[in-house]
Amino acid sequence: MDEIDEVESVDELGPVDWIVVEFPGSRFRGEIAPALHDLVDRGLVRVLDLLVLKKDDDGTLEAFELSDLDPGEIGDLRTYETQLAMLLSEDDVTAVAEAIEPGSSAAVLVWENVWAAPFASALRRAGGQLVASGRIPIQALLAVIEADDDEDADDDEDADDEEAFADSANEQQS
Repeated sequence: MDEIDEVESVDELGPVDWIVVEFPGSRFRGEIAPALHDLVDRGLVRVLDLLVLKKDDDGTLEAFELSDLDPGEIGDLRTYETQLAMLLSEDDVTAVAEAIEPGSSAAVLVWENVWAAPFASALRRAGGQLVASGRIPIQALLAVIEADDDEDADDDEDADDEEAFADSANEQQS
C-alpha cells in the first residue's frame, strides 16, 4: 500500500529545478531568505534541498548543511532544515564545485515548482513525456533586449539620415 501511495504522490509532483548561485568574496549572508519564504508561503515552490559551499582561495572546498552555519550567514533559511529531502549526492557537490571560483561561496538550491504540479500531472496522465526543457538566463535576455534597442536606435538614425537626404535633394531641385 505504501508503494502505491508513493507512486501516486510522485505523479503529483511539479517540475524540479536547481540553481547554483555564486557569491564572490564569500559574501553569502542569507539575504535571499525573505524572497524564498514568500515563494514558499504563496505555495509556488517547495524547497527540496539547500546546501552552502565555500571554496577557499587555494581551491579547498567545504560543503555545509544549514545546521553547520551561523544564523548570521544564512538568515532565516534554517527554517527549511527539517523539510529538506537531501537530494544532492557527493558527486553532485563535486561537479558544482568545479563551477565555483576560489575565494567564493555558493548556494545550491533544489526546488519543486508546486504551481506547475497540476499541469505536469495532467501531462503525465495524458501520456506526455518531457523531451526538452531549458532556461534563458536573465543576463542573456537583457543582452538581447539591449541589442534590439541599439538596432532600433540605429534604424531611427538611418531613417533620420534618409529623411534629411530626401529633404536636401528636394531643396536642390527647387
